[in-house]
Amino acid sequence: MTPLTMKHLRYFDALARHRHFGRAAEASAISQPALSLQVRELENILGAPLVERGARQIRLTALGEEFSLRAREVLRAVDELGALARASTGPLSGRLRLGVIPTVAPYLLPQVMRELALSFPDLDLRPREAITPKLMRDLGEGRLDLALVALPVSEPSVVEMPLFEEEFLLVRHQGAAHLPIPALVDLPEAPLLLLEEGHCFRDQAIAFCKMPQSPAGEIMEGSSLSTLVQMVGAGIGVTLIPEMAAAVETRSAPVVLHRLPDPSPRRTIGMVWRRSNPLSESYRDLAEALQRGLARSED
Repeated sequence: MTPLTMKHLRYFDALARHRHFGRAAEASAISQPALSLQVRELENILGAPLVERGARQIRLTALGEEFSLRAREVLRAVDELGALARASTGPLSGRLRLGVIPTVAPYLLPQVMRELALSFPDLDLRPREAITPKLMRDLGEGRLDLALVALPVSEPSVVEMPLFEEEFLLVRHQGAAHLPIPALVDLPEAPLLLLEEGHCFRDQAIAFCKMPQSPAGEIMEGSSLSTLVQMVGAGIGVTLIPEMAAAVETRSAPVVLHRLPDPSPRRTIGMVWRRSNPLSESYRDLAEALQRGLARSED
């Protein structure tokens, strides 16, 4: 009888995540027929189907859904055994999968990679950009080691370590430069541009301004800060951006930036990782080294 292997579990996990043979094969860096063969072999070993194969899409059977959860737990445990071995050999080294939210990645990730390369030269950093819910899901399922996000994430299963705080800045068309700066309480009625749902920056802006989830004055949802700033430059509404994005996003748009009156809205950026990870203390050392490096760059 053919034994069940880690290869079977990894390929089936890829299929369960992507729900598509072609995309799962691409993510696994093998051919589609090879992945399909591995899944068929796994079904033969188990003696039951895991996948309902349709012309355009696949669905997992009830067994497939349950099996995917158990397989993911096994894969995460195996990855953590590897982390345990690395933790005993000294400073962090090898592959490190780092997730970063979209309102941080374009502005801070290059500096993060430079700082970590200086402190941990043997580290092979693999960054991935995604919104917070996906990063937290991938972190919990063992597909990421660390994530750079806005805190708090309020997940008991992860460790949160703050790195720094930054303000939110108000962006208006340059023609409004002479007008009084509105108070936070007045922003809900403004022609406001916000990021689309799923972005934590949108949620924070709404919370700070004490707005409903669908503000009365909201006129557009954008997928990026760049889109929002360019729309403001075209004379359509106002928006909020994090301070780290200001230099990049406003250099080619006819807009002005304002600091809002106290208490000014701000966010905390920090690192999170699974509490159960054997490298937890090493990740704390990494976060502290990054915190020191980022503080030096501001001096």
